[in-house]
Amino acid sequence: MAGRTSTSRRRGKGTVANRGTAERTGQVQSLTRALSILNAVAEADDGMTLTDIAQQVGLPPSTTHRLLTTLQQEHYVRFDNERTLWSVGVQSFVVGNAFLRNRHLVQTARPLLRALMEESGETVNLAIIDEGEAVFLHQVECRQMMRALSELGSRVPLHCSGVGKALLLAMTDGAVSKILHRHGLRRLTTRTIVKPAELREELGRSQSRGFAIDDEEHAVGLRCVAAPVLDELGEPIAAISISGPAARITDDRIPFLGAMVRRCAEAITREYGGRIVRPG
Repeated sequence: MAGRTSTSRRRGKGTVANRGTAERTGQVQSLTRALSILNAVAEADDGMTLTDIAQQVGLPPSTTHRLLTTLQQEHYVRFDNERTLWSVGVQSFVVGNAFLRNRHLVQTARPLLRALMEESGETVNLAIIDEGEAVFLHQVECRQMMRALSELGSRVPLHCSGVGKALLLAMTDGAVSKILHRHGLRRLTTRTIVKPAELREELGRSQSRGFAIDDEEHAVGLRCVAAPVLDELGEPIAAISISGPAARITDDRIPFLGAMVRRCAEAITREYGGRIVRPG
């Protein structure tokens, strides 16, 4: 009798544990499904039908509708009765805006820039655009005896610096024209590009390869490779560069360093909540 009682209790405990595990798994699964629905709706510019959402996320329409209704009750999505379309609700904006308020570019980029310095062995910079110039916000110095240094807060022209050209390559033609018209193309070295047509050709090549090059255009003996960091609209908010003496940043190293800086810029873009735009 005692043995049967003990067996019965063990079974009971097992049933409760299994049920609890299933419930916990079900809760996570429901959350994952709801988030996949919210992501699908967010990508649609003009709303989605229930059928389209269900097909995209791979769920039955009944399950999709139940989760949409829950999201609607919390104002993460809304339903247009006239067009029978689902779209993003105001609470999604509230949550997204909280992220925008609390994201910090330098803080986000710092560990990635440190890793880039270790990988490349050269000094790494972070700059933003301000009043048609690039302004250095952060720098990770390399360990080489001879290294490139930029004072934080210092400004460089866009047309002849690595970070500046990286910012330009991610801009629209209209934005580039406006900057060139306002600031001109001042010559700083014999290699500085001073003709708008030649600069646009160089920007086109930079777009194709995914990174810009400053080939002693800003300072004699200094070379840089740089790539833009993009925001949620795919527009440039910053640029990062690898810089060093031309004696070390040789022609054969540029493709490898360019690939490094591009990967790092894309990683920062993702961490910052931006949208990566591939060359067309």
